[in-house]
This record gives sequence, structure tokens and C-alpha cells, in this order.
Amino acid sequence: MDALRLYDTLKKIQEPKGYYFNKDTDMTMALLEGLVVNRERLGYMACPCRLANGEYDQDKDIICPCAYREADVKEFGSCFCGLYVSKDWNEGKIEQRLVPERRPPENIRD
Repeated sequence: MDALRLYDTLKKIQEPKGYYFNKDTDMTMALLEGLVVNRERLGYMACPCRLANGEYDQDKDIICPCAYREADVKEFGSCFCGLYVSKDWNEGKIEQRLVPERRPPENIRD
């Protein structure tokens, strides 16, 4: 699956849940391409903004949508990498701030 097909598929699944793709289409497509590459390389769609370990059990918290997306979007209007955002974030109704890393340090690969 290429990034454009992934975009269409995920949009249909995620928007009804209140998660929208970032209106910056260039960034969104680059992130989706990273997911496609990670799926081909690792066998799963690890977050392209984080270093995957390459072992599913150790990376399952960063498989997109990651375990931190819900809390990130609820608090900041955007997930860590900015792929998924709230409608208000996309419409400029809330401040667009840097989202801190929520992943525990022991899970982060050096």
C-alpha cells in the first residue's frame, strides 16, 4: 500500500473517531510514507518520529496510532509527530504547541 491509499483508508477510519490528518498535506504525506516504509521494513507501522527497536513487543506502544495519541490530542490537539490532530487544531481554534514525548525513557531506544 502506498501513502495515498493509506491516507484514504485511515481518514475513513479515524475521522469518525475525532482524529484528523494535519492540514499540512506535505508533512502528512511524508509521515504516511514513513509508516509505509516502516511496515515494509519492520512488518508493522511504527511511528516514523521515533526510533523503533525492530521487535514488535518492545515497539507496540509506538505502532501508529500510538498508545499516546489519545492523551496527546486531548491535551495538545495534536499527537507527538503531528500526523493526527483535532478539528479545532486544524482550524486554528487552539494554540499549536510542541507536544512532549510521553513514551517512558526505558522504552526509548538509544
